[in-house]
Amino acid sequence: MNHHELSVLFLVIYVVLIAGIGIYYSKSKNNEDYFLASRKLPAWLLAVTFIASWWGGGSAIDLVDHAHTNGLNSFWIYGVPVLLATGLMYVFSKGIRNLGHLSQPQLMQARYDRRTGLLLSIFILLFMLIAAAIQVIVIGKFFEAFFNISYETGAVLGTAIVLLYSLFGGFKGVVVTDLLQFVFFLLAGIFLFYFTYTASGGMQAVQQQALLQQKTGFTSFFHKVPDQLAYVITFGTSWMIQANVWQRISAAKTGSDAKRMMLYSFIAFIPLYLMVTYTGMFASVLYEDLPSSGIVPTMVAQIEQPILSAMIFVGLSAAIMSTMDSLLNTGAMALSVDIYQNHLKPQSSNKEKILVARVATLLMAAIALFIALKIKSVLKVSWIGSDFLTSGAFVPLVMGFLWYKGSSQAAFYTMLYGLAFSSYHFAIALGADLPLAWEVASTQQALVGIGGAFILYVSLSYCTSSDYNQNKAFIRKANILKR
Repeated sequence: MNHHELSVLFLVIYVVLIAGIGIYYSKSKNNEDYFLASRKLPAWLLAVTFIASWWGGGSAIDLVDHAHTNGLNSFWIYGVPVLLATGLMYVFSKGIRNLGHLSQPQLMQARYDRRTGLLLSIFILLFMLIAAAIQVIVIGKFFEAFFNISYETGAVLGTAIVLLYSLFGGFKGVVVTDLLQFVFFLLAGIFLFYFTYTASGGMQAVQQQALLQQKTGFTSFFHKVPDQLAYVITFGTSWMIQANVWQRISAAKTGSDAKRMMLYSFIAFIPLYLMVTYTGMFASVLYEDLPSSGIVPTMVAQIEQPILSAMIFVGLSAAIMSTMDSLLNTGAMALSVDIYQNHLKPQSSNKEKILVARVATLLMAAIALFIALKIKSVLKVSWIGSDFLTSGAFVPLVMGFLWYKGSSQAAFYTMLYGLAFSSYHFAIALGADLPLAWEVASTQQALVGIGGAFILYVSLSYCTSSDYNQNKAFIRKANILKR
């Protein structure tokens, strides 16, 4: 067998395995069982599924390419925002779990009101759809490069695989398969790091190559940091309130377990993101120019041993799919729980809730696939997807835990501001000829977005009435500062 045939065989075995896991965990009794695994999962397992959901397609594919071109400071694009978001979540995780809500919008509704919770559900759906579409694009291009098939076929195939196990198993199925996917990808990542290190000749060769290509500051961690601040601010703040992370925190047994989960994840992210960054830097010696299909697919396709090539391919595919399944599951929770059950049919039976949850998962996947087939390059759209959360949801969510005075009116209109602000820039990114004082996806835009939201929230809170007793009870129950 050649490496393509072996890859297909290994992929089939992998799909059968994870599909079996999904079917095994298909007997969900209610929403808490389907979306939070009945809050019975240990902290270490939740940490693994959290790491798998973030250290996925973007890191495996995109960060390696950035590091090949820009060097060590590329760590600021993904690594630093992840550490910032995880550090913030360490502070807030115990409070989120103490409140015991099934989803973010339910928490928002308890702190403010129903319309604010509904608006957050819309934000979550927008973000999850865009983020899931990006993973569909990544897996589609990866299959296209490796199997020499059309991008459309690769995108449909990758989405179908994820649906096969996540549709029935719910969150528990996602968590268990994430564990396997993390192991596969970790082994693949270690191999690619070792391969590029030995083949390139190490850091001395990287430094020499950077000098030849006149890449100033290629091995400096702090080189041109201001150029990366837009990613740090927007990705860091939006990922901190990303609903699929809060879902994992809510699934912890206790608040203390939730904090341990975030601590384990923070520690693990440092070497994992550094390993990916250095892989790209070592690859700069092997590939003078960035390959059109990207560093990782090119390296995997060029591995001479068929079995090893197939195993690495499955490992990387697993990483991408682990991110996609998390996004689909969380988006489906927003659609089925926060919109359908809370606002359309509150008296649904448990059987109907599970059915709606599965239909929502299927619908999320279908829309994400449609977007991915229509738009094959969404890097800037991805940034703006994060900007929706940063400008519209970050301030009301975080301040809701910290400030008694914060009112529901202030939260609602701050979120409307964020929706209008981000939509305006989204339209410009898509080609609309509108006036703008700064570049789209710039540090200035990030600062204006989140700064304007903070000023508006504080100002309106002082100008509007607030249920002080309700707010105080919420903050005391969260009690994020108490150990």
